[in-house]
Amino acid sequence: MSKQASTSKTEGGSVTLRGISRSYGANQVVSNINLEARSGEILALLGPSGCGKTTTLRMIAGLVQPTAGDIAIDGRPITDLPVHRRNLGMLFQNYALFPHMTVLENVAFGLSMRGVGKAETAERAKRALALTHLTGFEDRMPSALSGGQQQRVALARAIVYRPKVLLLDEPFGALDKKLREAMQIELRLLCNELGLTTILVTHDQEEALVLADQIAVMRGGRIEQAASARAIYERPSSHFVADFIGTSNFIPATILGKQGDTTTLQDASGQPFESRVPTELSAGEKAVVAIRPESVRLFPGEAPCGTVNVFTGKVLRTVFKGQALSVWLGIPGSEFICSLPTETIGVAHPQDGDTWTATWSAERTLIVREQ
Repeated sequence: MSKQASTSKTEGGSVTLRGISRSYGANQVVSNINLEARSGEILALLGPSGCGKTTTLRMIAGLVQPTAGDIAIDGRPITDLPVHRRNLGMLFQNYALFPHMTVLENVAFGLSMRGVGKAETAERAKRALALTHLTGFEDRMPSALSGGQQQRVALARAIVYRPKVLLLDEPFGALDKKLREAMQIELRLLCNELGLTTILVTHDQEEALVLADQIAVMRGGRIEQAASARAIYERPSSHFVADFIGTSNFIPATILGKQGDTTTLQDASGQPFESRVPTELSAGEKAVVAIRPESVRLFPGEAPCGTVNVFTGKVLRTVFKGQALSVWLGIPGSEFICSLPTETIGVAHPQDGDTWTATWSAERTLIVREQ
């Protein structure tokens, strides 16, 4: 950021949800949510449509009243406070810019309504525009801006209040892929620079992984798992989380036993597996072995009988994706997908109909609960 764009760092507020629920008649859309967004961190509420993530965000904003539970910022209850007294910045997919106002007037409007002096309003609005790389756009009308520029104006308007918490609801949904990815990085840098506590609603798994310090995966109005972005990806707690975050191969299995840090399993065909990923499941319990395609290594031919953590099968198809080659192997009753980095593909590479073997390490053998 340029020196002119500098600003005093905001001390982001911690947001705590205790037993938050919301019902519409007999339909409970959010059920007993307990969650904390720590000061200065980015929390993503991630899940499929209808899982309750937007309703949860709107309860934090004060746009929807919980039917049960409490919300606090820095330990101060805000559940009964109106929207304008919560000191929140909000940015939604519909940017809702005033078409008859210039960019500067759009950003300054909220400050003017709050009684901030004209000189301070102009200074703070220009500083917010500088932070969002819009210096020089002050006199333009929204209709003269691209989608990405309009999004930046809306973001500048959301941070000009110096809020303790920034709420974002699918903010990049209207942007094309390249611009969306660029804006994700810029937003991450901006939130870190300002020290903003940010709560983001998204159904885009990659967006959550790029932006968030903590991800809460929601399903049916409940939190399925809340953890760091890396833990969510590398240590999913359930079949649903592993399936929703990234791509995985799933093999139903039974836990045979544990010895030290190694868990042994077996699928219905008798294929053995070993895992050194911690699990709370015990011997005799049903489980699902989950293997990420990028964790797999491939070699031509068949593996020795009884080898653990392998599948041998015919190559069904391959798809070149630029940086990687995706390979589908036919295994008994299913398909097994592998992802090979392009630079690792040698002279002998998988061809349709060839026999190849997939193998992976015990450290990459995830064990998750059944659905």
